[in-house]
Amino acid sequence: MGKFGKYLGEIRAELKKATWPWDPKEKGVKRYKQLIDSTVVLMIAMVLLGGYVAAIDFAMRSFMKFLTTGF
Repeated sequence: MGKFGKYLGEIRAELKKATWPWDPKEKGVKRYKQLIDSTVVLMIAMVLLGGYVAAIDFAMRSFMKFLTTGF
């Protein structure tokens, strides 16, 4: 248990050194505005990338089917 306690202590020390993306004086949802905005941007990017990959996959699958079976 000693090594695990030391590990948790080191984690706590490193987290205290970290710079968080919010002002500690802000309260409530305002405190997490940058985090929420970044998450929304990430979700939109994932949906767009997923749609792009799906469209390319569909096009390539259709093209390969056309090449192998004809019309």
